[in-house]
Amino acid sequence: MAELTLYIGNKNYSSWSFRPWIALTAAGVPFREVLIPFDDDGGNPKFREISPTGRVPCLHHGAFRVWESLAIIEYAAELFPVKGIWPKAPADRALARSVSMEMLSGFRGIRNACPMNLRRPKRRLDLAADVQAGVDADVARISAIWTELTARSGGPYLFGEFSAADAMFAPVVNRFDAYDLVSDKAVLDYMAAMKAHPAWKAWETAALAESWIVPADEA
Repeated sequence: MAELTLYIGNKNYSSWSFRPWIALTAAGVPFREVLIPFDDDGGNPKFREISPTGRVPCLHHGAFRVWESLAIIEYAAELFPVKGIWPKAPADRALARSVSMEMLSGFRGIRNACPMNLRRPKRRLDLAADVQAGVDADVARISAIWTELTARSGGPYLFGEFSAADAMFAPVVNRFDAYDLVSDKAVLDYMAAMKAHPAWKAWETAALAESWIVPADEA
C-alpha cells in the first residue's frame, strides 16, 4: 500500500487538521505528517500545491488526494476496517456519524467567537449579547450530546472506546476549556478523558512548542 501523507496546518490553531490527525493517531493508522503553517489570516499559498481547495487538511495516498476532515476519516476507516475508527455496532455507527455531521455543519456561534487555541490562558470572553446567545446555544447542544452519549455508553468516550466522533469534537474540548464555558461535571469528565488521551497529549505538546502567532485566532 502506498504511504499516507496528511498535510496539516498549525497545531495550535488548526481545528480541522486536528480532527483527522487525532482520529488516525488514536487508531494506530500509519501516516506521514507534513505541517504547512498559516502565514497570514488567509492561510498559505502553498496549500494550493497540495489541496484542490487551497486548505488543509488534505490526505495524499500515492497520487490520490482526499480533503475535508470527515472525508479523510471515512477514507482511513475504509482502508483500515480493523482499526475501529468508527464504533462496531451499526446503531452506534449511525449515531456517531449523525453527531459528527452535526459538528461538521453547525455550531457557527462557538466556531466564530472562540477559535481553537491550545496556548490560550483559560478565561472568559466579554461578548456582545447576540454573540453570547449563539455561543450559549451551541454549548448547550454540544453538552447535551456529550452527556447523553457518555451516559448511554458508560464512557469515558462518546461510544465507550475512542472513535471518529470524539475526534470530530476534539477542538471543541479545547474551546470549552480555554474560554471557560462549562461547569457541568459530566461534561468536564468527558473533557478530562479527552485531554488525557495519548494522541491529544502528543498534539498539544507540539502545539505548545510552536512559535507562530495568528492574530485573528487570538480571541
